[in-house]
Amino acid sequence: MIIYADWDPVRAIEPPAPGIRPRPAAASPRAGMGSRAASERPVSWGDERSRGGAVTSSSLRQKFVISLLLGVLVFGGLAAYGDFPQLIAHFEEFRWELLPLILLVTSGNYILRFFKWQYYLRQIGVVGLSAVDSFLIYFSGLGMTVTPGKAGEWLKVHLLNEMHGTSVTKSTPILIAERLTDALGLLIIAAAGVVVFGRNPLIIGTVVTFAGGGVLVVWVLRRRRLSHWLLGLLARVPVVRRLEPHFEEFYEGTYTVMQPRGILLMTALSVASWFFEVAAFYLTLIGVGTAGSFDTLFKAAFILPIATLVAALLPTPGGLGVAEAGITSLSLRLFKEMTKSTAAVATLIVRLATLWFGVGLGLLMFAVLTRRLARRGIRLDDTPQPAAVVDSGAG
Repeated sequence: MIIYADWDPVRAIEPPAPGIRPRPAAASPRAGMGSRAASERPVSWGDERSRGGAVTSSSLRQKFVISLLLGVLVFGGLAAYGDFPQLIAHFEEFRWELLPLILLVTSGNYILRFFKWQYYLRQIGVVGLSAVDSFLIYFSGLGMTVTPGKAGEWLKVHLLNEMHGTSVTKSTPILIAERLTDALGLLIIAAAGVVVFGRNPLIIGTVVTFAGGGVLVVWVLRRRRLSHWLLGLLARVPVVRRLEPHFEEFYEGTYTVMQPRGILLMTALSVASWFFEVAAFYLTLIGVGTAGSFDTLFKAAFILPIATLVAALLPTPGGLGVAEAGITSLSLRLFKEMTKSTAAVATLIVRLATLWFGVGLGLLMFAVLTRRLARRGIRLDDTPQPAAVVDSGAG
């Protein structure tokens, strides 16, 4: 089994280079992971490293370490901003008895988002994948959310392809639907900012613009003739022309996951799941001394979603730096009595309890997954592997 730290979906579905043997499809989707014998997996030929693609689990660790170092720098910057001696004092004063509850409500977000993953797997017709394997695939992706290029997202569809045979082209629309419904759910929660700020034209305009953009995306993708026309235009672009044979399967998968009923249901689920993280931030604010009230809850429901959305727009691993800056600055603006050191402590704790807790949980699940694979004769080793993954699995 090949795991790519800088795995590229374009390279993953492009036709094989001369001499590269495509991987046979799984004999039956219902056969599950156990049916993927070693002879069915890609074989290495020569030294393909010069083509710049293949890396293994060790390369994933290297990428993760780089992002971990970036996280340390971000935390160091926050500590300097918040005045280190005062920061330590506020850490000591934090109500640490709330931490287990904070982690518990954060876990609620991950569980509900896993249900969304399960829903979309059924939507695209994935059968025969056990709930345990699906759980491990999904949570393994969490462990890579701080890698450059959001490799964790692609890791999920790549693992699904390796373990079940579902083509990357077919499953990639799930990632689009997840991000869209997450964004819509965050916007609905952030609309609480209207209650906090009153009828602020900027706040209302931002919510309406993003929500309108989401509705427009769904409307376009549900119009087959318009979508095929746009794909035809896209096929004229040289850099993506080679992917034209995969457009139809990709669009059909996208059309399926963009059903209005499914979007509404999964957006509602996103509201519920992300509100768990808002609750975690609310509890963190109480832990640093902010009075618990509906006003505090509304402010938390505005700060965290807006900071998360802004961080998602920029290509930083896990939103590192951007999310922390957003949470800290908005907290200082909305909580007049809050000091810089208090805001920094609240930001550090909520990011540890949301982002880094999820990363740790994901790495644990990835370790369990690799052990399960090893017992079935599939190992993540460091031998040279092909630069391209030929996505010919059964779907």
